[in-house]
Order: sequence, then C-alpha cells, then structure tokens
Amino acid sequence: MKKSNTLILVECALMIAMSTVLSMFKIYEMPQGGSVTCGSLVPLVLVSYRHGLKWGAGTAFVHSLLQMLIKFNPPPANSFAAFAGVVLLDYVLAFTVLGIAAFFGKPFKNRSVSVAVGAAVVTFLRFLCSFASGILIWQDYAPKDMPVWLYSLTYNGSYMLPEGILTAVVAVILIKALDRVEHRTPSRA
Repeated sequence: MKKSNTLILVECALMIAMSTVLSMFKIYEMPQGGSVTCGSLVPLVLVSYRHGLKWGAGTAFVHSLLQMLIKFNPPPANSFAAFAGVVLLDYVLAFTVLGIAAFFGKPFKNRSVSVAVGAAVVTFLRFLCSFASGILIWQDYAPKDMPVWLYSLTYNGSYMLPEGILTAVVAVILIKALDRVEHRTPSRA
C-alpha cells in the first residue's frame, strides 16, 4: 500500500529533527566551523532512498535552513556577496544535495552498494561546496605560506572525509534494518 503524503511528511519532519539533534553531538569540531558528527547526515540520505528525490531534496533543503538558523557563522568579509556565498555554499547547497543520494545510487542493483555510493557521492558534493567556500569566502584563514586551495582542501577534507565514511556505513546498516522491518509488516488494506 502506498504511504499517504501526510505520513511521509511526518517521517520527513522526524528525520529533520533527528538530523538536527545528531548534529549537536560532535566527535570533533573544527575551529572555524565544520565537524564530524554522530551520523547527522544519515537521516537526510535515508529520506532520499525511502521516498524519492522530491521528498529527499525538500527535506534536506528545510534542514539546511534550520542549520543556518542554529549555526550561522558570518563570513570574514563584510559584503553581501560573502554573506550570500556562505548562505548558498555552506548551508543551502551543502545540505540540500544530501537529499538526492538515491539519484547517484540508482545505477546499482544491490541496495547496500546503491546506498553506500549515493551517500559517498553526496557527501563528496557537500565537501566540494565547503571546498569552494573555503577558497572564495574563508581565504583569510589560510596561513600565508600555504596556497588557499590547499588550505581549503586539507581543512574541509579533515572533517568531511570521516563524516562521509561514517554516513555511508551507518546509512547502509540502517537501510538494511528498515528494509527488513518494512517487509515483515503486513500490508493493511
């Protein structure tokens, strides 16, 4: 039986809440922002696989706005362009892309491989947003003896690589469990 839109909406709201709460539990945090969390990206990836790209992207977009309200870090340059860059690259694009994980996993028939690839690709895309932001907006923090691109690569890679691995592993484990539970639940007419 197809789930009602209301039920999906409630599940998406719960995933946003879960992702937000998990983002507050940090394994480690970088000085100018960015952290390895206790799987805070996983709920956003799961929505994409459970309900499709529309629901996944919408859920991740709402989460991006919530993250911006909770954790907004003003840019070092006091210009509208820097402010807009932070909003787009560090929040809206960086988090919304997580909701399209199922698109990247679609070519793979094996569900676990699909989820692992989708999670890895979208966390890499999130890294690219942070990498670009580091070069374009946060370059003032780069040491004078280091190229800005290298600083952004190492700074953002130091937390996004472990976060990406953690997201892929936990998403695979949870999607297997969710699939088992859903197959055991009898259909209700």
